[in-house]
Amino acid sequence: MAWKWYDSTILRIEETAPGVRRIWLQAPDEEAISFKAGQFVTMDLPIHEKRLKRWRSYSIANAPSENNILEFCIVRLEGGAASDYFFQQIKVGDSIRFKGPDGNFVLPDDLSQRDIVFICTGTGVAPFRSMLLDIEQRGVPYKSIHLIFGTRYAAGILYRDEFERMMKEMPGFRYSVALSREEHIRREDFAFPVSKGYVHQVY
Repeated sequence: MAWKWYDSTILRIEETAPGVRRIWLQAPDEEAISFKAGQFVTMDLPIHEKRLKRWRSYSIANAPSENNILEFCIVRLEGGAASDYFFQQIKVGDSIRFKGPDGNFVLPDDLSQRDIVFICTGTGVAPFRSMLLDIEQRGVPYKSIHLIFGTRYAAGILYRDEFERMMKEMPGFRYSVALSREEHIRREDFAFPVSKGYVHQVY
């Protein structure tokens, strides 16, 4: 089955952490974009003459309930053509073509008897954020959820306020952060467990 192409408009751009941008795309109103939490889309970016060298895939970071709006969390990579495009060229109102959604990195339908552990670093948190928002908004039953997130410095903790809120409002939700390069960690500055090192030391 062939994917369908959509022409979207950049709705909003936000600098969310050093070298990380959140980008929102608005799909055409007449097109119903349906996706499952955890899926991705493939964008056709104006960065090369050859088609396959223009394509980049990004996980959707928002919940499926948002009508025809897709959010992406994109990190800047030195020397990357796509990074240069997303951090040097784009502006609100520009058009981006994408196809999808696609991907099987989705949760089972029944989570009622499951203890769930999400492990990620950097912008790899995007599909897990989509899943968590979907679970929360739809009231999906689960036993427990533990999100373990890793990054270099505290300034790179993505969606921090949101996950802190979930700690208070979602029963059985735990949130742990590992900082690999932060020299001095003041644990009293964090509302969640934070440690120096890497995610594997937490899980």
